Amino acid sequence: MTDDSFQRTDDRFRNLSSVRATPDPGPHPDSGVGSGVGSGIDFGFDTPFDRAGTGSSKWARADAPGVIPMGLADMDLPGPPAVAEALERRTRHRAYGYTVCDPAGRTLVADWYRARHGAAVDPDWVLLLPCGPRTALRVLLETVRPQAPVLLPTPEWGGFAQLCRAAGLPHRELPLHPGPDGYRLPPGPLPRPAGALLLSNPHNPSGTVWPTGAVRGLAAWSAENGALLVSDEVHGDLTHPGHSHPVAVTTADPAHRHLVVTLNSVGKTFNCSGIPSSFALVPDPGLRTRFAESLAGYGLWEGGLLEQTVQQAALREGRPWLDALLAHLAATRTRLTDRLGPAVRSVPRASYLLWLDAAALGLPPAGARRALLERCGLEASDGADFGPGGRGSLRLNYALPGPVVAATLDRLERLECLERPPRPPRQ
Repeated sequence: MTDDSFQRTDDRFRNLSSVRATPDPGPHPDSGVGSGVGSGIDFGFDTPFDRAGTGSSKWARADAPGVIPMGLADMDLPGPPAVAEALERRTRHRAYGYTVCDPAGRTLVADWYRARHGAAVDPDWVLLLPCGPRTALRVLLETVRPQAPVLLPTPEWGGFAQLCRAAGLPHRELPLHPGPDGYRLPPGPLPRPAGALLLSNPHNPSGTVWPTGAVRGLAAWSAENGALLVSDEVHGDLTHPGHSHPVAVTTADPAHRHLVVTLNSVGKTFNCSGIPSSFALVPDPGLRTRFAESLAGYGLWEGGLLEQTVQQAALREGRPWLDALLAHLAATRTRLTDRLGPAVRSVPRASYLLWLDAAALGLPPAGARRALLERCGLEASDGADFGPGGRGSLRLNYALPGPVVAATLDRLERLECLERPPRPPRQ
């Protein structure tokens, strides 16, 4: 399929460090890669990163030698040193029994929002959960049990619809409107009746950051109709430099906050989703109590041994790493969007997901994922997984080390519809 050589391991996972591309001239001039963005710390974003032998779900999708998996939203970059050091310290103490929730963790979350987003989060709103955001959302839906349909934008993260089906809840899809600057939320009044509105902000799959006015308007509409607005903001801390992220519970008018919930996690932000944890911001005390009781019914209590260790280390000490990561992601985004041109449906303003028009890449819309895999050795997510509005699209994850970014750009030249950039002259 490709001429790249990947080391085979006995657990069937591929070795990322063996990706080869044409000689890389070094970090992109705008990248700040590997430098810690002025911190003097090299976080290793521009060197190969080997995930062989780790049981990586993402690399299990690379079901043939030489494939670069870019479908699952999981970074192929080394995580924060502070998290690794905190886990090592904690595991040296050989008591791994039940733990209580550290209430200081709530203040830590509130402090993070104030420092990172300028958002005034009350520590009392915070629930510290030993499960991922997906589980938290399922239990939240079980808690409120809306009888009217749950509204879901499309294209949108497919987990929303899957969770509604699993919970036996009626749901209705709302087509997003494409525009020159990316998708827009549906204009005018939304369908009634509605029991809840689920939103990812930043938007998954396009990386659009929904503007403050739109989020405030949705909160007002939800409150007027007695519907719960749930904003999944797991990519919110990955908003690129020069852009800001509106936190739903603080963006909403105070009169409407009782029907707004924000879900977030350090998992996507700090590349530690394999240790499931999340936090929910629930301003309404009655809903917060009912939500906590529902979680307890599933054996999920606030706290968690490793979960708290990871959360606290990330939020206390992870800022230099995150700043360097965002510089790396923004530079990689620019390299790819410059290369792919009009095939990019929306230039992302957050996270590490690129939403592409298959037809503009010269790929058959109905079989684009397979065609990209066969022609370029790049594995992507099928746009149809994001609802009817995603048909004919592909989602690529570009959270990759510098050498693999270079290999990806090389492989994209195999798409005949892309005009090949000139090679730099030999020195």
